[in-house]
Amino acid sequence: MIPLAHILIFSALLFSLGIMIVLMKKNAIVILMGIELILNAANINLVAFSHYDPTFSGQMFTMFVMVVAVSEIAIALAIVFKLYHHLRSIDLDLN
Repeated sequence: MIPLAHILIFSALLFSLGIMIVLMKKNAIVILMGIELILNAANINLVAFSHYDPTFSGQMFTMFVMVVAVSEIAIALAIVFKLYHHLRSIDLDLN
């Protein structure tokens, strides 16, 4: 059994990597992938807390987060494709 501290450290590293990608990259698709890393880090925390505390229903929250993430990605990809259709670029750098 993996200790809770190891899971939380892994989740924190995943979250930090996602934040770093969102803040440093200009490509819209890469930024969406960074947002997915952030959401997956939150899901790992929810499942870990649910495993160690049976009264906490973290797996239900995880399913909710996954559904919201899929919806968010579908809408964001539609926006990115429309942006590419008009500007011929998906870089978010406006200069």
